Amino acid sequence: MNTDSYQDMLAEVQAFHHKHRFKETGGEEMTYRIALMAEELGEIAECVTKGKSKEALAEECADLYILLLGTAIAADFDLKQAFWDKMKKIETRQSRMINGRIRVSEFKE
Repeated sequence: MNTDSYQDMLAEVQAFHHKHRFKETGGEEMTYRIALMAEELGEIAECVTKGKSKEALAEECADLYILLLGTAIAADFDLKQAFWDKMKKIETRQSRMINGRIRVSEFKE
């Protein structure tokens, strides 16, 4: 296994889904996955707002990443390609300062 390989990470998450029978037991249902991602995002926020360690933050970010990979598996889309498509799209956007912080969003007048 190459720990730097996206394909190996995806295969590991796929094996985890298969091992626990996610497809047959509701683990790949989208509203459930959204709830899990919201929960993980809350745990990330807690790490930041409560000054938890960098290691704790990294672990919670890894949880969210694993859920994102699993969502790509469950919804049958190529997350790596979606990433590159989105990067190409946002690279052309202008940034703006909003309330003293930089934003690079699709601003609509």
